[in-house]
Amino acid sequence: MLNDIEIAQKSKMKKITEIAGSIGLSENDLELYGDNKAKIKYKTIESLNDKNQGQLILVSAITPTPAGEGKTTTSIGLSMAINKLGKSSIVAIREPSLGPVFGIKGGAAGGGYAQVLPMEDINLHFTGDMHAITSANNNLAALIDNSIYNGNPFQINPRTVTWRRVMDANDRALRNIVIGLGGKTQGVPREDGFDITPASEIMAILCLSNNLKELKEKIGNITVALNYDNIPVKVKDMELEGAITTLLKDALKPNLVQTIENTPAFVHGGPFANIAQGTSSILATKTALKLSDYVITEAGFGFDLGAEKFFDIVCPYGNFCPSAVVLVATVRAIKHHGGIKVKDLNEPNENAVKKGLLNLGKHLENIRKFGMKSVVAINKFHTDTDEELKIVEDYAKENGFEVAIVDYWEKGGNGGLNLAEKVINLTEGHICKHHKLYDWNWSVEDKVFKVASEIYGANKINFTKEAKKDLKYIKKFGFDKLPICIAKTQKSLSDDPKLLGRPKDFLVTVRRVLLASGAGFLIPVTGNIMRMPGLPKKPSALQIDIDNQGKIKGLF
Repeated sequence: MLNDIEIAQKSKMKKITEIAGSIGLSENDLELYGDNKAKIKYKTIESLNDKNQGQLILVSAITPTPAGEGKTTTSIGLSMAINKLGKSSIVAIREPSLGPVFGIKGGAAGGGYAQVLPMEDINLHFTGDMHAITSANNNLAALIDNSIYNGNPFQINPRTVTWRRVMDANDRALRNIVIGLGGKTQGVPREDGFDITPASEIMAILCLSNNLKELKEKIGNITVALNYDNIPVKVKDMELEGAITTLLKDALKPNLVQTIENTPAFVHGGPFANIAQGTSSILATKTALKLSDYVITEAGFGFDLGAEKFFDIVCPYGNFCPSAVVLVATVRAIKHHGGIKVKDLNEPNENAVKKGLLNLGKHLENIRKFGMKSVVAINKFHTDTDEELKIVEDYAKENGFEVAIVDYWEKGGNGGLNLAEKVINLTEGHICKHHKLYDWNWSVEDKVFKVASEIYGANKINFTKEAKKDLKYIKKFGFDKLPICIAKTQKSLSDDPKLLGRPKDFLVTVRRVLLASGAGFLIPVTGNIMRMPGLPKKPSALQIDIDNQGKIKGLF
């Protein structure tokens, strides 16, 4: 059996100009990155403002296993299937980060016969967006430290600098560092650290900006430190927003590529859902909505993370109203929540499936809280038995949800035409009914408790002493009316990765409440979640290689 990269390399791509032509764009609308990748020009995006929008379909999932449940594969496959049914569809997904690519999950461009191409480029350097975001973040960090060193005109208290450096790699050794050592000419010594690039506020801002003007405004609103009078110092106070935005002038433009079946795809932005908002850029999604009948986008990890943030943060900032949700479930993940270890998931176990259904049930319950129509997509693996699949299918139907078993990995768009038909039927005559879970004007404590109790299943919230100190500062300067973007483990509905299934009446501990005033949200950090992941004992990088002709293997 061919693996993902072998399938991708055997596929025939069309020139990106031909893909653009299929959605009404010409070469003049593109900035070409070779034959198979392009960015959409700003003037083209502006010219689409008066066009009618298509319908937006959000793909989310149950609480995943470490390897993921095929959410991206399902998103790509569904878009291809809708195109096969004679409707126009574009899939809009995130750019992969080199952290997971070289870490545990491997590539993130779909899988099997439901991939976006060129797979190798997308998983590696692509059009340079990740590097631009990294450069923008780190240039700002350098400029802050330079200002402190050269007379400190903004009276920044070095102990209060919150702007950390980033890199697009899982590097636990850089989580906490000390900078400025080596004498007076090396800068002012202070504690610092690195986050992974997808956790940068610059990434969040880029993905929440509707245009270049808004990008610059949001960057100007970033809070980087306090001065000696304990007043926030923002990027615009230092008059640096223009310089930092300049580094992002191309990164903000959506990337156009194609699926393995030569249908259009936007791959743009890459915030993680366990530490950020977890979905592709507003600008890419909006552009796609003007160019097709249906746009399929995904929200990272489980519905409790990516989808909640999509509805409560991304939709208000992007003025989106999704028509439906597709919830991806797998027999493997359900068995895992039924108590089966990852290494044993390939073995049939109907009792474990029945026991693990409670996790699926909680996610179905959560979908209803947002007033959304939904279809459950059971992503079929070759190890699933018919009996196991039927247990999951019957459970979803008993709970009032449409169900479709899909196999996009093996069959491409043909592996889920039934799901595509259900989605189209479900969205006919769509009237927007989506609502936010909470009011942004509520107190921070009430917003956190609302999400933790309603979506996770907690019955109590504990704010540590340091988190309470953060809240005092946030309230003092009027940032408490921002939405919340909770950083939480993706492995459990709770903040404890070991609590599988559907835990109830547990305590959620908020360690910090970080301010992302540029992006426009607060980040309550729960449990032991970290904004710089580490590599596993045997990282995916061990499988990656390149031959003398430049052909890559082992990427996934």
